[in-house]
Amino acid sequence: MAGLPRSGSTLLKSILDQNPNIHANPVSPVMELMYHTEEYLKQSEQYLGYPKPQNAYKIISSFIENYYYEREEDIIIDHCRAWPNNIERIKTYITPNPKIICPVRDIDEILTSMIMMIRRNPYQEGQKRINFIDEQLVKLNIPLSDDNRCEYIAGPQGILGQSLNAIVEGFKQGFDDRIHFVEYKNLVNSPEETLNKLYDFLGEEPYEHTFDNLENQNREQDLRTYGLSDMHQVHSKLESTAPTPSEVLSSSVLKKCGGMDIWRQNRPINKPEIKIVN
Repeated sequence: MAGLPRSGSTLLKSILDQNPNIHANPVSPVMELMYHTEEYLKQSEQYLGYPKPQNAYKIISSFIENYYYEREEDIIIDHCRAWPNNIERIKTYITPNPKIICPVRDIDEILTSMIMMIRRNPYQEGQKRINFIDEQLVKLNIPLSDDNRCEYIAGPQGILGQSLNAIVEGFKQGFDDRIHFVEYKNLVNSPEETLNKLYDFLGEEPYEHTFDNLENQNREQDLRTYGLSDMHQVHSKLESTAPTPSEVLSSSVLKKCGGMDIWRQNRPINKPEIKIVN
């Protein structure tokens, strides 16, 4: 699983986890372990002095199995937003038939959800950290404002910008047929139809899910890790609770959100301009 932030990935995983044959994991470090191990070996004097490519391959390809060694389900869904531009790495080390689930959502709704979450989680005295967005703005000496937050979130180093670029790279490499997009609105408004399409993409028999009394059974340590206590909270009722973007975002931000829905367009040739504020 990859996709965009605040697009229902935690909700979708919570629903999929109802299927006893599936384990949908929180965000994992598996892809980063693969990438950084490869990079280390490329510059390691010890390895380059006496290289063992087959041994290195065996080590890296074992990460996925060892990370989930305790799971008994037949289907493991590993979550990392960088998977779309690492499909060759999946093919090399995990499976020759990669399938990536990509939750997506209108960009202005994503930014609205992020801003509202930041507002719900003001920094309090004694708290170990501020939210991870404001933390970066402070380091960059950028004034804290909602417009600046949006610019950073959607910029090259931001969580939204990086996720969008990963999808673009997957398209540019010709892997769009390996990616199945799950629109947030469809998941909320037509969950059964949306799940059936997902199972068809996975090549699995549909499962009769329930969409009431939902719960995230695999909660991450949100406050300690992100400075946001409810980043991966799932509401028990399947519904969208965010306000409309025009009630939260400035007109300049709203204007620049247009055309960023790259997954609804033809395969892009160039990366989209994702800077929000002049």
